[in-house]
Amino acid sequence: MTFKEIVQLLDETHAQNVLLLCHHNSDPDAVCSAYAFMGLLKKVRPHLSVEIGTGQGVSRLTKNLFRYLPITVNLYPNVEKAQAIALLDTNTVQQLDHLAEKVVTASAPIILVDHHIAHPETQKICRLCVTNEEAASTCDIIHGFYKEQNLKPDLNEAKALFIGMAFDTRHFVLANSATFKAVADLVDSGVNPQEALAMLAIPMDFSERVARLKACRRAKIIRVNNWIIALSHVSAFQASAARSRTDLGVHMAAVAGEKGEGVEVSMRCNREFTQKTGIHLGRDIAKPLGALMQGQGGGHAMAAGVNAKGDEKTALKRCLRLLKERLSKTE
Repeated sequence: MTFKEIVQLLDETHAQNVLLLCHHNSDPDAVCSAYAFMGLLKKVRPHLSVEIGTGQGVSRLTKNLFRYLPITVNLYPNVEKAQAIALLDTNTVQQLDHLAEKVVTASAPIILVDHHIAHPETQKICRLCVTNEEAASTCDIIHGFYKEQNLKPDLNEAKALFIGMAFDTRHFVLANSATFKAVADLVDSGVNPQEALAMLAIPMDFSERVARLKACRRAKIIRVNNWIIALSHVSAFQASAARSRTDLGVHMAAVAGEKGEGVEVSMRCNREFTQKTGIHLGRDIAKPLGALMQGQGGGHAMAAGVNAKGDEKTALKRCLRLLKERLSKTE
């Protein structure tokens, strides 16, 4: 699938109002890809009315970007009014929180643009799925759309694409050759790498620091063969807590947190774990865990998440079981 097919669908359905939706607690890749995608749509179809929305706010880091880039995100988007809906960096509808049911039952055509594996339930409701797991970020895919149309992003759009790529590749540590080629193109468009990267540097607030420390204190350390696995639980900042565990030397970490009647699980691992075991956290652990717990899961090879029913203890126990089963097959 290509950008040309997206435009064809919008033309065929006579869509005038397009809603771009990002996952809850939207990160820079989600929001920046939506912003650049909106700019491209307006360039090829100036008559379109396009807005960016999210199911439950944006991350603190993303909010900081609004100081530097003219990005507006509607926290209460009108899904019913939309004549076309695009999901950016959002491969499961459960990531839309309270908007999920409205999106599933919407009459408007739904388009998925993501660098994650497309979830089967999401595929069922989408008219078009533009996914590429080899892309390091969703911003990489949007940049490819610009190249396909032989158009250049304006300076703010180029900055947004650069920032999204930098964020999802951990400041290019996880970048591939395609990302570096895209970055060179964006720098030629006027992006100052030092200034752009500085936008991703904000002091960690007190609550996040406490969450990380609590996750350390509560961590259950398990050795599976020669791999160190850490399981823990905190009420917020699960992704940050899991990421901090791998920075400390853990090979793979899973941090759970109960939310209402459900549970969220964030998983992270280091490159050595992925390369030597062949385990893809999104495909091999998060997706089956989501299915086991009547929810949905997915993500990257080294970073994944689950939103499901149940409690922290059950989620972590099943996560470990899936991990051990997978490791027994690969080793």
